[in-house]
Amino acid sequence: MIALYMLGSLGILVTRLGQLPEALALIFRHAFTPAAPVGGFAGASVLLAMRYGIARGAFSNEAGLGSAPMAHATAKTEHPARQGLWGVFEVFVDTIVICTATGLAIVLTGVWTGGATGAALTMEAFKSLFGVVGGIVVVVAMALTAYDTALAWCYYGETCVSYLGGPGSRMPYRLLFLPFLLVGAMGRLPAVWDIADTLNGLMAIPNLIALLTLMGIALKLLRDFQKGAAWQPPAD
Repeated sequence: MIALYMLGSLGILVTRLGQLPEALALIFRHAFTPAAPVGGFAGASVLLAMRYGIARGAFSNEAGLGSAPMAHATAKTEHPARQGLWGVFEVFVDTIVICTATGLAIVLTGVWTGGATGAALTMEAFKSLFGVVGGIVVVVAMALTAYDTALAWCYYGETCVSYLGGPGSRMPYRLLFLPFLLVGAMGRLPAVWDIADTLNGLMAIPNLIALLTLMGIALKLLRDFQKGAAWQPPAD
């Protein structure tokens, strides 16, 4: 899914390579100065852009939420720091590579002034170069992203529930999880985003406190890994 999406994004960047400096200048200029209220940026402000940028960034890469470590913890690795670095790499690719490519594609094609917002804005950018095929690429990427996100978050939730209630609580949680998929898919988008942002914030608060508390252990593990020291898992 990522390969397909990135090919489309890179296609837009390559065909408009000469406009890249101007696009970057536009992004940096309006990062600190409100953009003109046109198109998808109608009513935008620096504060609003920061609010949604941080919220969507956290939703995209889950950095700081404490959710992705549940998946990383299942990996078979000779050292926990190695898997931790893969987690850092994941966030870098998602945020710096994929999200930057998306933003540049939208700015380079000029569709940001057309009035579309959200996923429709990305679709318009791809369709401006690839026609109907571009729209299909975005729809397929969205469908696959929604599918793997639903699986991942169900796993995260059932992992927490099984920790509190034992392995037998996994199946009841899955059955309870299914109706909420319908609510998320069919509910009003602003309300769904507000709920997601609120719950993400509630997840981040205790996790960030834990990160500060465990920072010393994490740094020690990283230094041991950099030195090539062997790691022994703690006894149960």
